[in-house]
Amino acid sequence: MTASGDTPAADEPPPERAQPPPPGGEDAGGARTGAGTVLDTLRVAVVMLDTTGRVLLWSPLAEEMLGWAGEHIVGRRVGGLFGPGERTPGGESPPRPVPSPGQGEQILGELLRSGRWDGILSLRHRDGHSVQVEARASLLVDGDGRPFVLASMVETRRLQTLEHDLAALDSLFDASPLGVAIFDNELRYVRVNDALARMNGISAADHIGHTVHDVLGVKAAESLTALQRDVLNTGRPVIDLVAPSPDGHGHRSLSYHRLVDRAGRVLGISATVIDVTERIQAAARTERARRRLTLLNDVGSRIAGQLDVRRNAEELASALVPTFCDYSGVVLHSQLTDGGELPTAPYGDSTPMRQTGVGAITWSPDVVRMIRPGQAVSFDRKSPFGQVLVTGQPRLLASRAELANLTFPDDPKVRATLAVGIESMLVLPLRAHGVVLGMVVASRAGGREPFDQEDLALGMELADRAGAALDNARLYVREREGALMLQRALLPRSTPAAPGVDVAYRYVPGSSVAEVGGDWFDVLPLAGGRVGFVVGDVMGHGLPAAATMGRLRTAVRTLAGLDMPPDELLRRVSELGDDLAQSRSEGWMATAVYAVYDPSTRRCAIAQAGHPPPVLIEPDPGPAGSRARLLDLPPGVPLGIGGVRFETTELDVPDGTVLVLYTDGLVESRRHDIGTGLERLRSTLSRPLDSLEDACDDLLATMEPGREPDDVALLMARLGTLPSGSTTAWTFPAEASAVRLARRRVRDALAEWDLHELTDVTVLLVSELVTNSLRYAHGPIGVRMVRGSSLLVEVSDPLPDPPQERVATEEDEGGRGLQLVAGASRRWGTRHGPLGKTVWFELALP
Repeated sequence: MTASGDTPAADEPPPERAQPPPPGGEDAGGARTGAGTVLDTLRVAVVMLDTTGRVLLWSPLAEEMLGWAGEHIVGRRVGGLFGPGERTPGGESPPRPVPSPGQGEQILGELLRSGRWDGILSLRHRDGHSVQVEARASLLVDGDGRPFVLASMVETRRLQTLEHDLAALDSLFDASPLGVAIFDNELRYVRVNDALARMNGISAADHIGHTVHDVLGVKAAESLTALQRDVLNTGRPVIDLVAPSPDGHGHRSLSYHRLVDRAGRVLGISATVIDVTERIQAAARTERARRRLTLLNDVGSRIAGQLDVRRNAEELASALVPTFCDYSGVVLHSQLTDGGELPTAPYGDSTPMRQTGVGAITWSPDVVRMIRPGQAVSFDRKSPFGQVLVTGQPRLLASRAELANLTFPDDPKVRATLAVGIESMLVLPLRAHGVVLGMVVASRAGGREPFDQEDLALGMELADRAGAALDNARLYVREREGALMLQRALLPRSTPAAPGVDVAYRYVPGSSVAEVGGDWFDVLPLAGGRVGFVVGDVMGHGLPAAATMGRLRTAVRTLAGLDMPPDELLRRVSELGDDLAQSRSEGWMATAVYAVYDPSTRRCAIAQAGHPPPVLIEPDPGPAGSRARLLDLPPGVPLGIGGVRFETTELDVPDGTVLVLYTDGLVESRRHDIGTGLERLRSTLSRPLDSLEDACDDLLATMEPGREPDDVALLMARLGTLPSGSTTAWTFPAEASAVRLARRRVRDALAEWDLHELTDVTVLLVSELVTNSLRYAHGPIGVRMVRGSSLLVEVSDPLPDPPQERVATEEDEGGRGLQLVAGASRRWGTRHGPLGKTVWFELALP
């Protein structure tokens, strides 16, 4: 090459250049070879020179690279192209010194001497900036023997990009811990790294040219070949497909991608293989831990809410199948199922045990023989079962030989166990407070992994939780039975017979989930043939509520004997306050309704203390037969609150009317408000009533299944009248003749009733009481006699103050009337009325 003056110079712009052809691979003659090849990426420019450095051929890519059109540079020398321009794109510096323009002759001289030259040049672009290229030139001879120089040039920035890609690929193959392979279109290995070679157990060289069938074997490669062919044909990649290793030990993650060049031609597929054995094992451990935690939560939730020992054992056995085992059984000391005390004596051969809960994936005669529910069982102390019950330590039986020696030879249960296919068994003690309550027997059949030490640890955690839950259920059953026994002892076992009144009642304890409540009812015989009815509900549950109910019932019976109006009785009970509470810090509260019925007048007085309203069923001669209505009474406040007056409502009731008193457990429901329950109660009671006993059963049968699990107290009373002729009454003026007239009327009435034996004493006592009224009241005097289960006599006057009983001395002329009444009658008393007071006494019929 020579630096001739007719070549383009940096300060001499060449003539206007033509536009370069569009990018694409071209040969020296400029014909397109197709897009997407490596050459198309590198953009190799070709230049032909003669031995003097004159341009003979200037390819379009050379024009694209340097900006000089071929028609402007062909025939000129290239010396003016050497030398740096004004700038370099991207600020890149050449990796080696750039020859000066005078060095063009040196390069040409080296070519002529050695026949070849290569290196990096900095050429001047037509726009003035430098273009760094890597050039390779060779001295060739044409067919006529004339020498010429053929040079090719590539921009270093394009070449460096390709070199980086190749370096990254080499690094991936050589240094990556992942197994990497390239397959051609025939699915033969083209390139394999050492990591994959180690995984497959043969050298990388032995892979080349072979398929996975040749390398891994037919059995392992059958599915892989189909997968590779699908990726090759469809282009759909496979990413992180986990499959067992070909040798059966561990797992691999496989990823396949189709390889396509820039022209769109399919070259083959690439494969990335990762040994994920540890990942799979860690995931398996995590999944196992998750399943165990789920099992613990499931078993805990199922047994925690069960407060019945039998139900608790059944839920425990059921929860273990099939998650933990195939067959399960819960065996408990017999006395524990009924809330008995913890066993105090160590387990012996004769200790009674019971199969309380069972679970199985499938049932067959052998399974029933192995774990029959409810059967009484016993175990030899030396057997694995007996050792667990004696020592409280678990046992793992992991072989059929151990299972065959569970108990005595030819034990039907052992034969059934082996016939079912049991391969391993866990015997886990159920413990609470250091005492063995029983045991859980869990078994796994063939086809399932046998129990191991991890299963034993999990089983013991389950058994310990179950033991605590069973003991809680046992304690609850014992307390509930005690509270229920106390409550039933405090409730009336029978109701007294009262003239003109027919009574039916029911008491239903709460469900086994709820503790015993404080519901109660009572029927109280009162003076004058009247009858008191009371139904109440103490807030709370358990023994405290039952004890408070007993004290409250006693207080009501005592105050009722003083013949108080209903509102006054409720006020007095409410004021008892701390005397009725279980403790002074807790306080107490109860609702109640109290009614007093007088069959002689057919009047009923009722007062409420925050209680559900009574129902009155009045007889109706029409087709309906009866008409039930909720009484609209002043509701009052619960007892124990204070600060609000109670009110008594008096009603005139027709003969045959039925009064219904109840507690809220009969009408409350979780799904509906209490109004719905009250309407259901009213509609049920509107049906024809043939019998009070049947009516009670009908009401209990209509209780909603979703009701609150509370106690129910129900009292129904048919309110009638006294038998005809069993009562008589007179009114006498406040005159001296009143005593004589009263004696005569009483004597005549007793003669008519054929009660001659009572004439003398009755006349004497009436004479005393009428004399007292005549002396102090100064108003009309009423005398009433009622014949029922006893003879009742009442003397009324307008004086509100009750008579005072006093002890008369020998010198006193009077003051012995009330002493005489108290001594001669079975019982006596006074009561207040709207017009004064009434003094009454009863005499037993002969």
